Amino acid sequence: MGRVSQQQIEPTTGCIASAMSVLGHKWTALILRDLLVSPKRFCEFEKSIDNITPRILSQRLSDLEEQGIIEVSSNGPYALTQKGQDLMPIIKQMANWGSKYPTKI
Repeated sequence: MGRVSQQQIEPTTGCIASAMSVLGHKWTALILRDLLVSPKRFCEFEKSIDNITPRILSQRLSDLEEQGIIEVSSNGPYALTQKGQDLMPIIKQMANWGSKYPTKI
C-alpha cells in the first residue's frame, strides 16, 4: 500500500478526534451496536452487555444523549437520532475488522 497524506485520511484536522470523543469510551460502541438493531430500555442493555455496571451504563447513555447521538422517549426506550444512525457504517467496519483480526478478550 502506498503512502497517503493526512489530508487523504482526515480532510480537516480534528475530524478523527471528534469521532473518538463519541466512540472512544469503553462500552459506547456496544451500546450503539444494540441501538442499531432497535430501541432499548436500560434493563435490556444490562442483559446484552456483559460486565457493564449500572453507573457506567447510565453515564454512557447520558453522554450519548448530550451529544445528540441518542434520545429517550417519555416511556423509556433509548433510540438513535439521525446523527447516531450515521455511525452505522463505522460500527459495521469495526465489527468486520474484529472478525478479521479477533483478539482474546
